[in-house]
Amino acid sequence: MREMKDSGVPWIGEIPKGWSLRRIGQMYKERRIKVSDKDFEPLSVTMKGVVPQLSTAAKTDAHDDRKLVRKGDFAINSRSDRRGSCGIAPQDGSVSLINTILCPLSETNSAYLNWLFHSTLFADEFYRWGHGIVDDLWTTNWSDMKRIYIPYPPLLEQQRIASFLDAQCAEIESILENTRASIEDYKALKLSTITDAVTKGVRGDRLMKESGVKWIGEIPAEWEAKAIKYSFHVVSGATPNTNIPEYWDGDLPWITPADYKTEDHYVSLGKRNLTKEGLDSCSAIMVPRGSIIFSKRAPIGTVAISNTNLCTNQGCLACIPFKANSEYFYFAFAAFKEFFELFGSGTTFKEISITSFVNFRMPFPPIDEQQEIAAYLDEKCSAIDALIASKEALIFELEAYKKSIIYEYVTGKKEVI
Repeated sequence: MREMKDSGVPWIGEIPKGWSLRRIGQMYKERRIKVSDKDFEPLSVTMKGVVPQLSTAAKTDAHDDRKLVRKGDFAINSRSDRRGSCGIAPQDGSVSLINTILCPLSETNSAYLNWLFHSTLFADEFYRWGHGIVDDLWTTNWSDMKRIYIPYPPLLEQQRIASFLDAQCAEIESILENTRASIEDYKALKLSTITDAVTKGVRGDRLMKESGVKWIGEIPAEWEAKAIKYSFHVVSGATPNTNIPEYWDGDLPWITPADYKTEDHYVSLGKRNLTKEGLDSCSAIMVPRGSIIFSKRAPIGTVAISNTNLCTNQGCLACIPFKANSEYFYFAFAAFKEFFELFGSGTTFKEISITSFVNFRMPFPPIDEQQEIAAYLDEKCSAIDALIASKEALIFELEAYKKSIIYEYVTGKKEVI
């Protein structure tokens, strides 16, 4: 093991005895030339580096309010909410003004510094040097960034470290890509399993008939296709005055769409509770355990089953069953989520009206078969969910390992042999 020394910089820790420290300002100067994206191709600075401008990037009519970036420059987003967004420009172009553009001053290995700047602890240190009122508006300017110390190995070792991390991280990314793809495959399998079961049943081949509804297709001959209103009493929620303290922090669960996600089967707690006075002050009502809670606003169609008596805000519809099995319809609603979204309307945000919702037609098996299908899907989906969870755990471990090796090698705690 090689001899180490204390760098004197907390985020770096120990470095090899033959390494030195340099301030970023000794290695780079800032490029601050304004250009137009009509003259220089617009680029985006992302966590995966500098890439052609993303379709999701905010665009304005101020085409001249861009910064010039030259091929080989290093670009880093100065905002804390874009932590880790940086990289070497692969071409000349223009980027948003919130980015800091650095051009090399001295001989160094850009690939090594690219890995260094992508390390989690450097991102934390970069953020620590920033200024702002709140975290989301925290900015680290060049005047502060240039004072940050970074480890500086001999040039030959910089090259070895960069080549090693290029190979190792490419292999990790390949595994991550395949793992993420397999998760999507499992999710598609789960949706297909649900859709088949709620439209065809689980009793094998049987006499089928046309449902008369394009998003349902054929259903078993003894089933019906009918509107939700014939088996559910549907109510919308409400929100009491948020400025009256007496309405809040009681013991009545109050649910919003943010309190449950696509993968949540049940919901019982929200971020806030109401008092009896709060409930009485608005049009919200308590709905019984076993009701389906449906998000009527984007993302339309996210559902969960109430695991206790609760009330909801106006972004939810509560479906109280009177001729239906909630477990079956939890799955059925999930199967037709994309079609519920087609019925959404609005300019600021899309929302499905209670009228459109209650008239939405669904496949209705006999109640005993609804229970049978729900039990089957519980078992099948639990098995698929377990596979997805194991893949997600692998992704977590690989991402942690990747962060670890980047930091350990760029700071010399591990040596490329």
